[in-house]
Amino acid sequence: MIERKLLLGDEAIALGAVHAGISGVYAYPGTPSTEITEYIQGHAPEVRSRWCTNEKTAMEAALGMAYAGKRALVCMKHVGMNVAADAFVNSAITGVNGGLVVLAADDPSMHSSQNEQDSRFYGKFAMIPILEPSTQQEAYDMMKYAYALSEEKKLPVLLRVVTRLAHSRAGVVVNDQMPQNVLNPETDRTHWVLLPANARRQYASLVGKQPELLASSETSPYNGLTTHNSQLTTHKLGVIACGIAYNYVMENDPHTLGIPVLKVSQYPLPEASIKALAAQCESLLIAEDGQPLVEEQVKSILGADYNLKGRLTGDLPRMGELTPDSVGAALGVNIEQPYANAQNVMPRPPALCQGCGHRDVYDALNKVAAEYENARIFGDIGCYTLGALPPFRAIDSCVDMGASITMAKGAADAGVFPSIAVIGDSTFTHSGMTGLLDAINDNANITVVISDNLTTAMTGGQDSAGTNKFEAICLGLGLDPEHVRVVVPLPKNMEEITRIIREEIEYKGVSVIIPRRECMQTLQRKLRNKKK
Repeated sequence: MIERKLLLGDEAIALGAVHAGISGVYAYPGTPSTEITEYIQGHAPEVRSRWCTNEKTAMEAALGMAYAGKRALVCMKHVGMNVAADAFVNSAITGVNGGLVVLAADDPSMHSSQNEQDSRFYGKFAMIPILEPSTQQEAYDMMKYAYALSEEKKLPVLLRVVTRLAHSRAGVVVNDQMPQNVLNPETDRTHWVLLPANARRQYASLVGKQPELLASSETSPYNGLTTHNSQLTTHKLGVIACGIAYNYVMENDPHTLGIPVLKVSQYPLPEASIKALAAQCESLLIAEDGQPLVEEQVKSILGADYNLKGRLTGDLPRMGELTPDSVGAALGVNIEQPYANAQNVMPRPPALCQGCGHRDVYDALNKVAAEYENARIFGDIGCYTLGALPPFRAIDSCVDMGASITMAKGAADAGVFPSIAVIGDSTFTHSGMTGLLDAINDNANITVVISDNLTTAMTGGQDSAGTNKFEAICLGLGLDPEHVRVVVPLPKNMEEITRIIREEIEYKGVSVIIPRRECMQTLQRKLRNKKK
């Protein structure tokens, strides 16, 4: 039955995957991808789902489901692709049995991220098909197409979206749900056992599929050229518009301007279509939300002498999200800016919630660190990263998931004392345990604070993989039981907490302090639900 729903881009992807007959979704929460898995968990109980420890384990579990002949979805934000990269790249070598779609949600302008890397590079590197929807409707429709393509080509498919599409709503026409695939585990071991002899053969097969993938892009329903006047044989400017940037181009009415537009939402790039457009135009503008991947490839396809415009030439901004205005200016549209000289609203940076246990942790750390001339506190990824901002200004670094412990170890190895790491509960199980094992094996002189609020708070309160297991994990890794200390971060306990921090700093080896108190947001949610 056909019906129309108002959906976020993430929700459209989720519903599209459910209607495509997926049997499992695997993910680690990360903005702007989190809502995909949450929607499936809330609306499709027949689909196997639990939050994974990190993106690598999610990718491998999804690959295992695809091995069994079922359709699987794995979701992550763009930096999660770095964590999943080992399994992701090799999945292109093994190939798949059931369909496998890898969803990467990129974050141009770094709304909630450390960088704005472009996941399309991963798809190109792995030599697999890439899909990039331009609308919520396409995001929904592409899921069935992606799974059919994956099973036809026996390859995973990368679906790349950006924050602006993931977190905006539109009306989406949806269809009936397909049945799940029957269980059909792979029988040819040579595809999956990547000993060098097998891997070389599989890699040759992957390379051999590239002409098929190119032909699929050339005829894709998601790629196509539109012109305002077919009688004209030449144009001053043409546009190649990728993914959501197609919307920004169309909002400027390019056909009225006499500008032909090649929409690209499936990769590898349709080279024949690009050459045909270039033959009609004196120059091309490349509109892509992300890094200039397509601009660089088109330059290679058309040659250095062809007049290209885009991010590399300065016709579009080199960094951040595109907008209808930035694209319009590149198209030669006179963009009115009535508020250009208006006074900016004072910025309101995010802050730790009132009553948050992290606040008491930073109060205690700052108090003790001030007693040492060269104290350094290495931070990590989570809502507690806000401890870098006023009024705490408590952490000296925040690089990537799990880096606090290993950076503290390296700094201690160099002679920094005291060297303190602050890491959250979910981040610790995601990427911190191996760093702690390194530190224990080397008896590094560091103090590790695992600030445990019993949830993955930064992304909305999802389950944390290590809840109620952290003491056991630390002891299992070999930590001295006398130096695994648990405290309750409350102002009334400040004297005890600061005393324990001093004691563990002075201990010449690895120690772990676990301040444990439930996140205020999840606690308030539970209390509200009890009243209903």
